[in-house]
Amino acid sequence: MNYNDLGAEFKYLIVNDKDRKFGLSVNTVGFQCIKPFTPYPLTEHPSGYFFNAQKGRVLREYQFVYITKGKGVISFDAGKEIPICKGRLFVIFPEQWHTYHPELQTGWNEYYIGFEGSVIDSVVKAGFLSKENQVLEIGFNEELVNLFTKAIEIAENDKKASQQYLSGIVMHIMGLMLSVSQNKIFEVGDVIQKIEQAKIIMNENVYKNIDPEELAEKLNISYSWFRKVFKDYTGYAPAKYFQELKLRKAKQLLVGTSHSVKEIAYMLDYNSTEHFFSLFKKITGYTPMEYRSYGRETEAIDI
Repeated sequence: MNYNDLGAEFKYLIVNDKDRKFGLSVNTVGFQCIKPFTPYPLTEHPSGYFFNAQKGRVLREYQFVYITKGKGVISFDAGKEIPICKGRLFVIFPEQWHTYHPELQTGWNEYYIGFEGSVIDSVVKAGFLSKENQVLEIGFNEELVNLFTKAIEIAENDKKASQQYLSGIVMHIMGLMLSVSQNKIFEVGDVIQKIEQAKIIMNENVYKNIDPEELAEKLNISYSWFRKVFKDYTGYAPAKYFQELKLRKAKQLLVGTSHSVKEIAYMLDYNSTEHFFSLFKKITGYTPMEYRSYGRETEAIDI
């Protein structure tokens, strides 16, 4: 099975004057799976973001780009190429020439978010982010993936005050990446990294079914060891953890989309609608339709 190949999902946002007064606004957020031997970058992006990897580009915003699979290179200010591998995050500054791309043989998975504003300008001025340290060693970090994923979800929903919500996520991402990189959590050992890698693979393949034994084999570890350590680390056996991820995604789809229960069961690769219905009711105490109704009522009250 090919893991982590969800394709691409990205959003470009309209920022109004009121949003800019908040001090930090998000212009774009997304995820791209670039498979081996495929063109890069994808052509669906607006002209202001699309670039020729040989010529590079200059943006008017900051960007965080996190790589979770594959490898490639980046170059800043026409300098030498810096290797980029899975587990690294790089920072792009406004008006800074840069270019990057995955290796043709490996492709890569990238999460990114672009933003600007006086708040982030102050952070940079204070020295928390600098051009002297633009490539950060993060390692595999599921929390970071979840933050990028949540940002994509918020941008897609595009509700009132979504810009302020996204701004908070940017600050959370920045705080997390600085903490992880500066404390070198990635050096704690291979054990934690293997589990974090497994969790990210599960997150990025929630629309499929993952065999925990096959996943352990892919990570080059024994299944018995993987199952024990994964449960010690997360509190869940691998299969149970993946089931919880699927259930969380099902809840999001029920409340946030108009897909039928049958369609959602199919999208999430359940054996049958009946199986999905029974499992959902057993775990949540609600039928899928009851949960959808309750979730939308709660949303209406919040608004």
